[in-house]
Amino acid sequence: MFKRIFVSAAILFFFGISENVYAQDPIFTQFYANPLYLNPALAGTARCPRVNLNYRNQWPGISGTYVTYAASYDQHVDAIGGGLGLLILNDKAGQGTLTTTNVSGVYSYLLNVTREFSLKFGAQATFFQKSIDWSKLTFGDMIDERRGFVYNTNEVQKLQSKSGVDFSAGVLGYSKRYFFGFAANHLTKPDEGLLGVSRLPMKITAHAGANLPIGDKGSQTFISPNVLYQKQQDFQQLNLGLYVNKGSIVAGLWYRNQDSFIAVIGFQQHFFKVGYSYDVTISKLTNATAGSHEISFSLQFECKPKKKKFRLVSCPSF
Repeated sequence: MFKRIFVSAAILFFFGISENVYAQDPIFTQFYANPLYLNPALAGTARCPRVNLNYRNQWPGISGTYVTYAASYDQHVDAIGGGLGLLILNDKAGQGTLTTTNVSGVYSYLLNVTREFSLKFGAQATFFQKSIDWSKLTFGDMIDERRGFVYNTNEVQKLQSKSGVDFSAGVLGYSKRYFFGFAANHLTKPDEGLLGVSRLPMKITAHAGANLPIGDKGSQTFISPNVLYQKQQDFQQLNLGLYVNKGSIVAGLWYRNQDSFIAVIGFQQHFFKVGYSYDVTISKLTNATAGSHEISFSLQFECKPKKKKFRLVSCPSF
């Protein structure tokens, strides 16, 4: 009973009891396996058509977990000098009590600055819808001290869904071995409140890394040190990570500031990639969350031979 009350109260608090309430974006820990969600400038960086599928189950040990799905398609198009992408995201909180769906269109422009260095500029437009299932909420006036939840509530049900348009932008700089990027999501801070004003704060993302060979020339073993920083309202996240790529196998370890360690294992061939990651919670919630599980799958299609030189970005696979 306590868990039901807790989940209901949390959802109502975050989505509109006060006059100004702020939400937060879902988080993926296989950042580069969901490239359009990380930075719109990454659209088309694989040149040929690419499909990415992502699934995340956060804190399954707590009642009312956060389950997030994402699917994206992107490719480079010579005729428009850049990449096109489509991103669909669905997030369920409180066992589907609160559902968010986003559909985004992405365009990125490619600029080859020198023979060794390129820039990409990305823009993203998103249609979002947030909905609440009032039948899954419980309130204090529904409780009988002996029989539990037996009464109908007198709470007034307001909006069941809220939709709108959102905009984001990003930039990516890269050479054969190094890359860095910056993205700003929710530039217009759209109101997604169901019970009152609830503006989605701007999210700032900065990421950088390298892909460095180990051993003799022609070695198939690489290490990839990475750093990622995100800020949204008062929430800040710093991730420090390292990938090791040997042939078809990729293994990685990330540290998220005083919150968790992230272990990643992946397998990649020319046409597909599959990865699994597990977040080991190290905060005070350690014994309650059961961590977080994430699975990614990517398909890389063949395309026509390139008409002009195209530099691939050296971002990690996962």
